[in-house]
Amino acid sequence: MSYAKKSISRLLASNAYPGRGIIVGKSSDGKKALFAYFIMGRSDNSRNRVFVKKGDAVYTEPYDESKVKDPSLIIYAPVKSVGKDVIVTNGDQTDTIEASLKEGKCFRHALMTREFEPDAPNFTPRISAILHLGKKRRDYTYEMSILKSADSKGRACNRYFYSYEPLSGLGHFIHTYKKDGDPLPTFEGEPERVKLPATVQELAREVWESLNEDNKISLVCRSYDLLSGEEEEIILNKYQK
Repeated sequence: MSYAKKSISRLLASNAYPGRGIIVGKSSDGKKALFAYFIMGRSDNSRNRVFVKKGDAVYTEPYDESKVKDPSLIIYAPVKSVGKDVIVTNGDQTDTIEASLKEGKCFRHALMTREFEPDAPNFTPRISAILHLGKKRRDYTYEMSILKSADSKGRACNRYFYSYEPLSGLGHFIHTYKKDGDPLPTFEGEPERVKLPATVQELAREVWESLNEDNKISLVCRSYDLLSGEEEEIILNKYQK
């Protein structure tokens, strides 16, 4: 295993269509938990979206409601919180995880009940993360998961889980697709090790400016100060309501 940290900007600039992506880790100064979640789209239906904040949660909403064809896989809450846990996903499994936590169960338990998206022939993976924000800085940990089709026909689901003790300046990046294609090739391997900056502003700028201009749609980035609990959030949308 290589311990090298890759550049987020280089990874994104060299890939026209990673699809939807989650980055989680700790800021380079060691003071903040960070995450980023972005969505991209190739079809008019996928591109017709914006991120909207509602309370502590973030939702996708249609930019132009008159153009919505099928909302089932594109309208959901990518970010929700339960106590000191912050959930980040690319689909309605956010709600499954939320319900599981409220029942005293866990991230893994929730996702064992779900599988990849029913969008043959792509069978888009469900990617998820959870940030466990404890009372003290050393208590912060995070988990990630990807649920993938076991074959090209969607006959079974493989579920992968990763648990991390954070290091300053290190993030883990998982996305739905390896690259553009038809059908879209699924992400392979473990979440990629990436270099994280010191602030949420720097992270948002690096991700947004590196995403393919034609395909990028929306981005949410958030930081949590591990001592004070102070939260900062940036939401960027290609289309403004």
